[in-house]
Amino acid sequence: MRKLPLFLLLCGLAVPSLSAQSDPAGSREPVAELRVLDAIVLGVVEGVTEFLPISSTGHLIITNHLLGLEADTPLKGHDGQPLWHKRPSAKNPAGEPLTLKLAADTYTVVIQVGAILAVVLLYRAQLLSMLRGLSGRDSNGMRLLRNLICAFIPVVFIGLAASRFIEQHLFSIGSVIIGLVGGAVLMIAVERWRWRRAGVGHMSKDASDLYPSEALKIGLFQCLALWPGTSRSMVTIVGGYLAGLNPAKAAEFSFLLGLPVLGGAALLKGWRSGGAMIEVFGWSNVLLGVAVAAVSAALAVRFFVAFLTRHGLMAFAVYRLVLAAVIAGIFYL
Repeated sequence: MRKLPLFLLLCGLAVPSLSAQSDPAGSREPVAELRVLDAIVLGVVEGVTEFLPISSTGHLIITNHLLGLEADTPLKGHDGQPLWHKRPSAKNPAGEPLTLKLAADTYTVVIQVGAILAVVLLYRAQLLSMLRGLSGRDSNGMRLLRNLICAFIPVVFIGLAASRFIEQHLFSIGSVIIGLVGGAVLMIAVERWRWRRAGVGHMSKDASDLYPSEALKIGLFQCLALWPGTSRSMVTIVGGYLAGLNPAKAAEFSFLLGLPVLGGAALLKGWRSGGAMIEVFGWSNVLLGVAVAAVSAALAVRFFVAFLTRHGLMAFAVYRLVLAAVIAGIFYL
């Protein structure tokens, strides 16, 4: 079971889009091997930030920039011929050249599989409960599965419809700053609201106790995370607060909801441009990034649940504001 998300991703990478074509010489070895240190840094950043409400996408965009992985210069194969992600065609005469940035953007999505594996391991009891629910042996597990499906539905339709636009127009430093600040303001407002409600027993539900309509609302909140810098973890936890979940239960629901969302995103990205990523970086450091992300995500999740239960989201909101100011100072001042 723990190997299933990775198996599906590898299938997507092994059968890349036919548009990711290149010369035979270039397909034998990487065009620009990713350094081991780069793979480790990206794996740690992904694992630590994926489930914390501070935006993994935002941190990875910034990390790619600092590591010099944003070059848009078209790459050439070992025989000197240009490499194509999408070859020129009648519909697209210019084609889409293979670039370092395209490969790096794919890499930052694909290594989310490591974070998925960490959640599968840590929350295997809940996953087994949902499996028992499918066979009619666990009513709580069945209700939890129903609620996860309801929360997952909105991002499927909105995410697929907007994915191309987001990739082309929103993966930028400016978008990340807006997402960080907007998310911080939302967290502060909702955290203040939660503390007022906590004393009257409002935050007492379990994720399996949610009505389908409440789970659907959490799913709509999750769609806000399509804007880079917002944080999927943050908006789903906020949605969980508003539905009556306490911090630990809201975080648990957020983590479990991340399995199909992150797995689907990684599989889709791997299918679209996984072949191009492997051609540029090779296999070894892609797998290294996944492994590092898995270990760092497991450690981060354990820390986060304990911290969130005691202190709530306020500290992370402050961190986001400070980070946004630092990024603005570095890139715009």
